[in-house]
Amino acid sequence: MSLPRPASSPTRRSSDLSKHSAGVFAEAERGQVIITRRDGESMVLMSEREADARAQLLKFAADLITVTLDDEGSLASRMGRKFEWMLALSQTDREQCAQDLVDAARASFSTGQPHLAIAELTSWRETATAIAAGLVDAPVECFDSH
Repeated sequence: MSLPRPASSPTRRSSDLSKHSAGVFAEAERGQVIITRRDGESMVLMSEREADARAQLLKFAADLITVTLDDEGSLASRMGRKFEWMLALSQTDREQCAQDLVDAARASFSTGQPHLAIAELTSWRETATAIAAGLVDAPVECFDSH
């Protein structure tokens, strides 16, 4: 299973990669580049950051599939068993988190943009971490530098 390729992915010949590598690499830093070859299947050149984001999204998808195979309890309670950091959230927030994560995953897969789901996952996890650390209700102090 592969993620949809953005419609705007530039295509370059393998000879462009050897003759104009700096330009092709610069394009790959902005997004994936399709490298066509006469003697074989086309290849995709992308940054390590983009490859890592895709791997994170696939791991997240595998975790979501595992959650769907469990038939005990609500989506939020099933996700709380897989993503234990969710237990730091209130029940209402767990339900919102579960729905937000599923929606973001669907958006990521349908658009080929892994950052949508990864950002949502990271945001909720960091929120749960802050709550667990007691940082949510801490008073904010303003320091005057004068």
